[in-house]
Amino acid sequence: MITLSGKSVFGGVAIGKIAFYKRQEKQVRRYHVEDTEAEVARFEDAQETAIAQLGELYDKAMEDVGEANAAIFEVHQMMLMDLDYVDSIKNIITTQEVNAEYAVATTGDNFSRMFASMDDAYMQGRAADVKDVSDRLLGILSDAGESGVVADEPVIVAADDLVPSETVQLDKSKVLAFATMYGSANSHTAILARTMNIPAVIGLGEGLAKEYDGHMAAIDGFTGTVYIDPDEETMKAMTEKREEDRRQKTLLEELKGKENVTLSGQKINVYANIGNLSDVGAVLKNDAGGIGLFRSEFLYLESEDFPTEEQQFQVYKQVAENMAGKKVIIRTLDIGADKQVDYFGLDKEENPALGYRAIRICLTRPEIFKTQLRALYRASAYGQIAIMFPMIISVKEVKQIKVIIEEVKEELREAQIPFREDVELGIMIETPAAVMMSRELAKEVDFFSVGTNDLTQYTLAIDRQNQKLDAFYDPHHPAVLAMIRMAAENAHAEGKWIGICGELGADLELTEEFLSMGLDELSVSPAMVLPLRKKIRESK
Repeated sequence: MITLSGKSVFGGVAIGKIAFYKRQEKQVRRYHVEDTEAEVARFEDAQETAIAQLGELYDKAMEDVGEANAAIFEVHQMMLMDLDYVDSIKNIITTQEVNAEYAVATTGDNFSRMFASMDDAYMQGRAADVKDVSDRLLGILSDAGESGVVADEPVIVAADDLVPSETVQLDKSKVLAFATMYGSANSHTAILARTMNIPAVIGLGEGLAKEYDGHMAAIDGFTGTVYIDPDEETMKAMTEKREEDRRQKTLLEELKGKENVTLSGQKINVYANIGNLSDVGAVLKNDAGGIGLFRSEFLYLESEDFPTEEQQFQVYKQVAENMAGKKVIIRTLDIGADKQVDYFGLDKEENPALGYRAIRICLTRPEIFKTQLRALYRASAYGQIAIMFPMIISVKEVKQIKVIIEEVKEELREAQIPFREDVELGIMIETPAAVMMSRELAKEVDFFSVGTNDLTQYTLAIDRQNQKLDAFYDPHHPAVLAMIRMAAENAHAEGKWIGICGELGADLELTEEFLSMGLDELSVSPAMVLPLRKKIRESK
């Protein structure tokens, strides 16, 4: 028996044969061409074919994994039309008088290295996308056969890592689990695993060798362990663990429609966090009481230009209608830090987490802010929308926001556009400053929602994206919990409600602690709604 340890990205147990993802090897040869114009035309034909293929992949991904995860194929289409990328390929063909395959491979390698060497995490992530796009072109130019997994039965899919086009093309009915040598918790493999609710372990390293293709294996997604050729004892233990997991999931289904109430009678609202419109189905499926965080920035991240008032209104209106009177808390634009958008024209900053982001952009570029607020208030006529503002550090900011809101309301009144006058306004508590000022801030707003991800990083002075500091990053740190408790006490002192929408809300080890603080709401990923309800109902 071989035991490999990696990082779990989705829990659960799977038992089955390993099937390595097989890629068609594309041997790229360099050779001289006489007619460079014809060779450029051959590249352009391959480019058109690739764009059409990506369009089909986008449509398939929309059905399988939703709009947010499908958007990567639109990004790949844009890459194929990027002038720098295309001009580089054409230039190599014409100046060096070489074949299109060599030009594509060279450009792909050059661009991939360039992105990988950048400091910005987002740009580093584009290195894999350039490779994926270039490989697609090479496959078309060389007329390579299909890649994928060959299996007559469901298997554990193994690979070094999988790019978006590979994960989308997999026959999902044949996938029991994922096991990869490399990858990150935010890789496309991990995202797909979470979407499909199947176990996945990444970062297994070179120990996950191709010689194990076809071997029996058991994956423990809870511990991040893979057992290859498990012995009888291990197989028995894994089978029992899998059955127990299935039983637990069945029991969770029985909790639908039940109250989030402790054994002592304490009630708490359980809402869901979503990143885009396509996630609303998961919210309803998992019986969340409302939406505690709707990240509106996806509208900006997935757009090539500032989304219009009408575009935003249609999205907010639809989510409000779909939730049928349940609360929908929409966070205003939270661009900056790790979420960069080219058309905003933001300067590169030494420390973007402490820089020009979120409400700071909105208050200094009110034309962007007002467009969003108009769309939000218009949508409020169609459901119970509440508005939440990120990165607040002072009462002054809240008062500035209120002035702009009054201007928006007056504009809507003059245009005789219906909206709700009593839209709840709240702020994110995600800075130590907001915690320390929380009593005064509570006088100005209707509710608080604690963004524990940023609050932890700012309280501990640790960049949460710096992997070297993982050992020091402790979201359970007493200082972080003291911050949350202080904010809760001050909110309640002013008669306002408070929730958590950060990752800690789903941490079942802290549920009882949060209940003892008297928190009114916890907002978690849709898949965590029922496990959290179970934990609440078992708490005293």
